[in-house]
Amino acid sequence: MKIALINENSQAAKNELIYSTLKSVVEPKGHEVFNYGMYSAEDEAQLTYVQCGILSAILLNSGAADFVITGCGTGEGAMLACNSFPGVLCGHIVDPSDGYMFAQINDGNCASFPFAKGFGWGAELNLKYTFEQLFSGESGQGYPRDRVIPEQRNKKILDEVKKVTHTDMLHILKNIDQELLKGAVSGEKFKEYFFANCKDEAIAEYIKSILA
Repeated sequence: MKIALINENSQAAKNELIYSTLKSVVEPKGHEVFNYGMYSAEDEAQLTYVQCGILSAILLNSGAADFVITGCGTGEGAMLACNSFPGVLCGHIVDPSDGYMFAQINDGNCASFPFAKGFGWGAELNLKYTFEQLFSGESGQGYPRDRVIPEQRNKKILDEVKKVTHTDMLHILKNIDQELLKGAVSGEKFKEYFFANCKDEAIAEYIKSILA
């Protein structure tokens, strides 16, 4: 699985901590991590939590990533931004039980963390344990186990509802504020990671035109 990490500007200074913690948990499981930044508060390309949502949607809808780890100060703004888009099912994850139950009950593809609120002593330990539970095994298996059938049924219903309530990603990219979009895809390593992993030619071509 390809896992993307995206940090917005207010919490960019924590990128290396989050990245190294995530890698330590998921790489032994055979997953790859792609760090899309921000890498520091001084990065030339500055990401807002809204742009984290845009970038998450581009990566997930194009197949360039299978899962996105993102967040902001509280995690709420990034979650709302991510869930504004088709093909993105983002949970607000605070602790290990959140991570486990979101994976098993909701079977989402994006997690938004609070990287400021409550991020004090032991924060890196909580982050590590939460990543461990979020990626503990095959997702969508249900919790508790006697709820497997209705939970899996409800997830399929939600997926179908989102198809109706959201337009397609390429249409969104063409109609969203183009400067906002360009800012979301102007990160230092975006081109290197995205175009090597993107599986949607139409999205790739449009992003190339934005960056040209």
